[in-house]
Amino acid sequence: MDYLMYIILFLSVIISGVSVLFINISSKSLKLLLSFSGAFLFAISVLHLIPEIYLSRTENVGIYILIGFFAQILLEFFSEGIEHGHIHLHKHDHHHNAFPYAMMIGLSIHSFLEGMPLAATEANSHNSLLTGIVMHNIPIAIALMTMLLASHISKKNAIMWLIVFALVTPLGTFVSYAIGQNLLLDLSIYFDKIMAVVVGIFLHISTTILFESSENHRFNLIKFVMILLGAGIAIILM
Repeated sequence: MDYLMYIILFLSVIISGVSVLFINISSKSLKLLLSFSGAFLFAISVLHLIPEIYLSRTENVGIYILIGFFAQILLEFFSEGIEHGHIHLHKHDHHHNAFPYAMMIGLSIHSFLEGMPLAATEANSHNSLLTGIVMHNIPIAIALMTMLLASHISKKNAIMWLIVFALVTPLGTFVSYAIGQNLLLDLSIYFDKIMAVVVGIFLHISTTILFESSENHRFNLIKFVMILLGAGIAIILM
């Protein structure tokens, strides 16, 4: 078991989320980071994850990819699209301390599933996938912390929920590892199908980010460069 991987997944969320307390991170910078991470995730899915899933010869694997793709649409009804940097600040007339529980649950399910492929990928694609997930979780953590603070809960409670979120992706990786090693029931026969669902989620998240990278259908050179950079690094890491 790669303990360093779990530490990286946890600390990347904590450090980026807590940075909101000390640094004013502009929405423009957040969008540029999202463009990079979206392109990286998309490239990793196409170059590594999808070929590996099809090599497993799982029957009707494409259907499970589609299930994951459309399942993410349902999750976003709860998470409100925070996975791709959307920050929705709600005004409450009577409950100033209202906590966005639905958003937290939807985001946690997404992040739990997102961590699962890390326990299954081959060595040559493991590091690049880990990098992609970390790069994706950094803007999510920033957006999450921004929303938590805007919901008027205390900084202490906001950090507590950030810690909970930081634990979810490593938990997904551990559960996936346990399934693969037959340590958690006997679910190994469903392992490749679960991975296909996760790939579908990756495809939805990454393509949504890329589609949104062109605001009002205007060409943005800096965002285009970030997209090329993300995809290029994924290719280099093959």
